[in-house]
Amino acid sequence: MKIIIKKGLDVPIGGAAERRLTDATHIADYAVKPTDFVGLQPRLHVAEGDSVEAGGVLFVDKNDERIRFTSPVAGRVKAIVRGEKRKLLAVVVEHTPPPLRGTSPNFGEELADAKEAMLRSGLWSLLRQRPFGTIPSPDSKPKAIVISCCDTAPLAPDCDFLLQGREDDFAKGLEALATLTDGSLHVCFRPEQKLAKQLTAQNSKLSTHTVVGPHPAGNVGTLIARLCPINKGEQVWTMNPQDIATLGHLMRTGEYRPERIVAVAGPSARNPHYYRTFAGACVESLVKEQVMNEDYPVLADDNLRETRVISGNVLSGETIAPDGFLGAYDSLLTILPEGDYYDFMGWLMPGLKKFSFSKTFLSGIVRPISLISPIGPICHINYTFDTNVHGSVRPLVFTGNFERVFPFDIYPLQLLKACIIGDIDLMEKLGIYEVEPEDFALCEFIDTSKTDIQPIVREALEKLRKEAI
Repeated sequence: MKIIIKKGLDVPIGGAAERRLTDATHIADYAVKPTDFVGLQPRLHVAEGDSVEAGGVLFVDKNDERIRFTSPVAGRVKAIVRGEKRKLLAVVVEHTPPPLRGTSPNFGEELADAKEAMLRSGLWSLLRQRPFGTIPSPDSKPKAIVISCCDTAPLAPDCDFLLQGREDDFAKGLEALATLTDGSLHVCFRPEQKLAKQLTAQNSKLSTHTVVGPHPAGNVGTLIARLCPINKGEQVWTMNPQDIATLGHLMRTGEYRPERIVAVAGPSARNPHYYRTFAGACVESLVKEQVMNEDYPVLADDNLRETRVISGNVLSGETIAPDGFLGAYDSLLTILPEGDYYDFMGWLMPGLKKFSFSKTFLSGIVRPISLISPIGPICHINYTFDTNVHGSVRPLVFTGNFERVFPFDIYPLQLLKACIIGDIDLMEKLGIYEVEPEDFALCEFIDTSKTDIQPIVREALEKLRKEAI
């Protein structure tokens, strides 16, 4: 099946990662963060100083202790980080590399029961269900499982490169996932991806699709809306491709090895490319290699502006400290210059180098061009991207812009207003169960009102989830 998405926007930000891989398995610290998981109430199983193996339990979900959260590496529990009211923020494990300790203990020979293997290893926690974006109950079954191998977010990593050399594990992981549903397993690719050609469908439940169109064509929510729309009381599950490969390796060998290829990219990255590490890695050494100088985290070559490190993409990722940890679901680390400055005369200036969707700046009318000579391009005008929102918060107004980038059969502004006033009946009628905050990321990006839309959607979904419990 060919899925064609016409509404959307590809943000023309520079600094994409080159297809080159550096080994970063030497990173010492790794963390599992309960805050990455929606609706989780953790119960600790370790204390500071305890020794753990890769796949060893760090904490469990109080609501269902079968759902485990395990250490990605073998080592020692270095820190248990807490916030206000002793809220558990992270469990940090200091990796002890071989030959002192093993990194990947065996759970046995080739495994047959996918659910049992995922619960024992902690991989079940990396499944996500729609609606709500929570970890599904092991007792439930989805109407379908949808996998996106065609991330279209700004600077998104190349899925073919992420799974290079792991194609067999990926195929094995898909076979295991297919046993968790009575419905179909949908896997979506871009037409040019080689991975789609290498994937052989040996399971009658497996369906492959090609996706064409701008971002958010690769978002799972967009694909679910086209393939298997969610009604009230239904579930659709999803999982990241690299985690599926980890599952396949576990099923095939009995070895738990949560390897993670991470793309480090962005306008402030000096040498953007890919790194091989493990899930939950500390990003300090990766960021240091890209922007380090004597005044780090200040960029000496960029008007002394500080940098912002984002785990994920620039539209829906989470800001982390320069010595923070990669998010549980993320395969991208984005480095941007901070926008803590004011423009002279603001929007009154032409703004030829500033991207403008609403044509506030001249660049919205006259697109940047390359000057071509017989020997090739001699000049290129690049857009300037940083974290500056170029304005302050103002009332929401009907502009019609949201509908141009929102590919759902939903009225986005009306749904957003229903979320703000907390009208549950109206939210349900307007299709709240089909969306997640990331589906509104483009709306937030182009919003002339500068509203933080994604937190509003998350708060509304949480209200609905708690009402349903």
